[in-house]
This record gives sequence, C-alpha cells and structure tokens, in this order.
Amino acid sequence: MSDSIQKILLPISDPAQVHTLLPIARALAASWHGRVILFGIVQIAKEKSLSEGALPAQQLRQELERLAATVPFVELQMPKVTYTPWDEIARQVQHSESDVLLLSWCEEQVAFGAPLRQVLSHPPCDIAIVRPGDPATIRHVMLPVRGGPHAELALRVSIALAEANNAEITALHIAPPTPNRVADLPFANLLPVLQQSPLVTRIVTLQRHIQASILTEARQHDLIVMGATTQPDKEPNAIGEAAARVFRSTRVTAITVKTRREMTMPESSEVASSAALPGLQSISIVVDKWFAENTFHSHEFNDLKRLVELKQAQGLTISLGLPALDEAETVGRVIATIKRALMERVPLLDEIVLIDSNSTDATRQIAEQQGVPVYIHQQVLPQYGAYVGKGEALWKSLYVLRGDLIAWVDTDITNIHPRFVYGLLGPLLREPRVQYVKGFYRRPIHVNETLHDSGGGRVTELVARPMLNLFYPELSGVVQPLSGEYAGRRTALEQLSFFTGYGVETGLLIDLLETFGLPAIAQCDLEERIHQNQDLTALGKMSFQILQVFIRRLEMRHGAMLPEVNKTMKLVQHDAARFYLDIHDIREHERPPMASVLEYQARFGRAKRG
Repeated sequence: MSDSIQKILLPISDPAQVHTLLPIARALAASWHGRVILFGIVQIAKEKSLSEGALPAQQLRQELERLAATVPFVELQMPKVTYTPWDEIARQVQHSESDVLLLSWCEEQVAFGAPLRQVLSHPPCDIAIVRPGDPATIRHVMLPVRGGPHAELALRVSIALAEANNAEITALHIAPPTPNRVADLPFANLLPVLQQSPLVTRIVTLQRHIQASILTEARQHDLIVMGATTQPDKEPNAIGEAAARVFRSTRVTAITVKTRREMTMPESSEVASSAALPGLQSISIVVDKWFAENTFHSHEFNDLKRLVELKQAQGLTISLGLPALDEAETVGRVIATIKRALMERVPLLDEIVLIDSNSTDATRQIAEQQGVPVYIHQQVLPQYGAYVGKGEALWKSLYVLRGDLIAWVDTDITNIHPRFVYGLLGPLLREPRVQYVKGFYRRPIHVNETLHDSGGGRVTELVARPMLNLFYPELSGVVQPLSGEYAGRRTALEQLSFFTGYGVETGLLIDLLETFGLPAIAQCDLEERIHQNQDLTALGKMSFQILQVFIRRLEMRHGAMLPEVNKTMKLVQHDAARFYLDIHDIREHERPPMASVLEYQARFGRAKRG
C-alpha cells in the first residue's frame, strides 16, 4: 500500500451503483486530497457483436458525464464496451496508476466477470469492497483489527469516512486467545496510530467468541470497515469467513479491504527484528496527516492586525523570552527589530525579556539600553540552585515571564525578522488545539568564510532525527526538532520537565507528545535562519547531552532502569605535536514541572497539578 493515496478508481456498469458507491469514493478522495476516476463498463455476451453495446454505452456515458460535471473530486473515463470487463478494469488501473479500486459486493463472489477469489489473490492495486446497507447517518464506525497491511488500509478508510461524517471510531482489537507476543506484534505496531487519532474513541479487546462479539458491537454502529482474509484461495469465502458473516448478518454498510502488499509473519526467533513487521509502517498514517494539517508557513500570519484581533478576542497576553550568553554582536538588532514591529507598530507582544546566562560581554547592557528587562538566570529562584545551560534559563524564564503565550527566540540570529516571532504565535492564536509550535527554516552554513545555502543543522540530521525515527516515530515529521525558536501555552509548558542543557528541546517534544498527543504540536516555516555555526567539538558535546535525554525518556517509557550511563566525554584534541584526550563532565539535569514549584504557584495562583 502506498503511503500516499491519490486516485480511486470506481468502475460502473449499472448507474444505480453510482448512488451508493460514489459518496464513499468522494469522502475518501476528499480526505486523501485525491480524486475519483469514474470508469464506465459495458459488458457484452461473447455470442453477440460488440456493436450492440453502442446504446448502453451512450446511456451510461450521459449519466456519468452528468455526475462528473456536478460532483467535486470526480473525473470521467469514457465507457469501455468489452467481452472481458475485469481485464479492462485491470488495464485501467495500470494506465491511470490508481491506488484504490472500489467494488460493489456480489453474493455470487464475482467481480465484473472474474472470480472474486482470483481478483483478491492477485489484486492490481488496493481494493475496497462495499456491501451497501440501510441509508443512515454515519456517526459510529466500527473497525475490527488485528494488524498487518489490510489493517493499515482499513484504518485509512475508517479515518477518511469518519472525518467526512464527523463520526467516531471504535477499534476492536482481535487478540490471540492466549498471550502470544509474535502473533500480536502487528497490532502493537498499530496501537500508537490508534491512540494518537482523536477519531478513535474506544479500543476494545476481543479474545474469544470473536465473530459473535463483532456482530454484537455492529448493532451499535453505522459503518463497519475490516480487512479481508490474507489467504483468499484457502477459505470458503474469498473475503474471509469473518467478513462474509458480517456482510450476511448486518444491515449497515460494510466494507472489506485487501491491500496489494503481501503480509508475512515472523517466526518466534525473528521477534527482535520487529521493525520489519507489518503494521509498523502504519505510523505514517498519523505522521502524514499531522504534517499536512499542522505544518504552517510564516506568511500565513503576516497580517499582524489580524493576529492582534485574535489575541484580544481570546483575552490573551504574550511574552517573548530571549535567552542569551555573550551575544553582544547580535542582541541589539534582535531586540530593536522585534520591539519596533511587534510592540510599537502593533501591540502583539506584551513584554520582551532578556534571560541572560551571566554573559561576560555587553549583552545585558545593550538590552537595558533598549528598554528591555534583564534577568540573570543564576539569580532567579536561587534557593533551587543554578545549572549551566540554555534549558535552565528557559525553565527559570517561566517564573519571570507573565504571558499566557510564551515564545522563545535565540539572540544569535543575524538575519532577524519579525516572522521569527509571529510565525510561532500564529498557530497558537488561530488553532485552540495547538499547545506548542516549533520553528523550522533553511540552515546555511559557513565553510572557509563562504556561506553555503544548506548544510546547517548537523546534530539535527545525524542525531536527533534518526533517534526520533527509531524510538518516537510519531515525531518523525518534525523538520527541525532542535530549533531554538518555539512557543507554547503557559498551561502546557508549566506541566513539563525541562532538561537544563542542549537536551531541552528534545525533552520538551517527547513530553508534549506523551502528555498532550501529536495534534497538540505544530511547526512553522520561518524561511531562513543565519547565525554563527558551531565547530564539531561543540556539536559533539551537544549530541552527548541529547543522547542522555533519549536514554532517560526511554527508561521512563519502558519502566526499566539502564545501568548508569557515563556522563564524561573524552574529546580528541590535537596540536602541532600530538593527539591527546580532553575529558569533560557533561550532564543533563532535569528540572521538575514549574507548576510544582511553590513560589510559582504563589505567583500565578496555580495549585500543583497531579
């Protein structure tokens, strides 16, 4: 099954079928941002001349043309007159590069003259077979699922039809009657998808009397979507006995799907290689949908007056925190640019605050000259001590910043523009579901005093994104998880732990995912960011801290303590005469959620969340 479903082929021989199948095809096309190809088929008996199909073809063509002209997402292929309709359909699938073939159920188990068993044994593309039911408003969709490629397609179809009808999904987990890790691994790989989808409101496990339980649940639903058997040539019914019984025994619309991709189950000895199991790729269902719906561009929010209207209508205040350490060369221009555009010209920001980490240059003096309050993070909440690191500064900034929405922007940006701020705030002001917004951008890099268009973000591409893909694939669509520009709602940020160093961005992303779910995270294209790139030694230290965060979070997720990992890093150094090892102690400390700090509770009138 393709990750991207764009074309749905709907072959029609009887115009009456259009009225039952086309609404389903249109709903799938709308959700998948694709289109429906209406393909007329006129079958002529072999003992007759094909010319006898002229009038039926004309009538079918007129009916389909009328529909194609009035229905969105639909295009028309002129009807074919043929002795072998299934062969024509298979050729059309190949010619149009269709992703899904939508067929109507036939009790005789025949599809356009071909045995259904043959069609499902060698499908030309993914297939969905529809048994139309009583007309009804679809509010509850039932999805019996174990795992595997058919389950992935069934889930895609269920989500699309639930979205089109504002319906909710009940997932029935078909589990083995006795614990069997290998047999249940495909469902385990699907589980994150089900848990992350807001449309899935119930997950019910069935271990015994499965067919009877499915039929009982079916009475409470308006639509049933399920996978066909994986072995159509070995069962009495080509779609499988479970699907056939549902088709025979329910009155609501039922759909069974069969993917072209084959499913193989591992032997017990292969469990360690579960990354290749069917079902694991289904995370793309969630990630692709998230990427399409939660990725923004800063130009969408360049109407600053409109943003101010949204802010005022919601009664929100907005703070910008600027973390800094020895940024005298750039901090003045960063403050002046943002203050002029977003405070003086329009009142989008209520405050700009510099959060300094004890700079030794003129960073603080420049900020004060610009009329910006300055805090040294080591002096904020001193009773809790102080760690070195950006994450520590951000954690303490929650205590000094006053806004309902909080944005953080690094102060080393040489091409600063107001979009670095309003691009982060726009999704929060426009979308109530969004709790946190990450910025991303093109990352030029200086090499031998020459600025190259790309090549920055080396730790992102070599450490952060590979680790997210391995262990938190729900976050694999985040373009730049380590970007220093992000914003969030105070009510969310105060519930999160903060790592004190360069691991802060990674920790926040993982904790946001597990606390609020993927739909609460958004990202915004801020176009291009230019700053002074760090050398490889500094990037190695950064990577070391980020990997510590992954280890800590994996321990929490799996409830297992790993042996204490080494916190000292041996850096290879060299001078003109020799190579040598330089040992650095690099530890990521973890600060508790700010909402648990008594002084914070007193200042903001919040009780500890538990």
